[in-house]
Amino acid sequence: MSRIGKKPVAIPSGVEVTIGKSQVDVKGPKGSLSTPLHEKIEVKVEGSDIVVTRVDDSRLARAQHGLRRTLLFNMVEGVTKGFQKQLEVIGVGYKVNVQGDTVVLNVGFSHPVEFRLPAGIEAKAEGTKLTIFGSDKQLVGEVAARIRRVRKPEPYKGKGIKYADEVIRRKAGKSAKK
Repeated sequence: MSRIGKKPVAIPSGVEVTIGKSQVDVKGPKGSLSTPLHEKIEVKVEGSDIVVTRVDDSRLARAQHGLRRTLLFNMVEGVTKGFQKQLEVIGVGYKVNVQGDTVVLNVGFSHPVEFRLPAGIEAKAEGTKLTIFGSDKQLVGEVAARIRRVRKPEPYKGKGIKYADEVIRRKAGKSAKK
């Protein structure tokens, strides 16, 4: 049995969980999220916990057990606390600005790159640091990855957009001819 799948998901106060035929909806102070149900997995609300069980011990049911529990846990955590990713823009003259729902990146191209944020995602820029906020963990990570893809950090000088906790492996440049 899945160690993660066996753990119940605690429902904090202020969070409402609705289990339908084909999906689970979670509403909280930071928004509402939903995820589809799998036919091999049963979800029940028992007291102040969400319990995830599987219908049988098939390979597919075992694979989905821990996954669906983790998705539900991330949804509950997202509507209560939210998720964030931090990016750093490193390079001479590189800047980042947030204008409404658009992130404007000046990262060494001849033009500024404008990145529109999807619904449910917010951004805040402080100097060369950019923080992405949201209640959907997958969407926050996807937006951060797309912004990083605009100018990946290069290994020689370390210039580009990187995650705050990322370590860039540096390479030695050309060596002088003797």
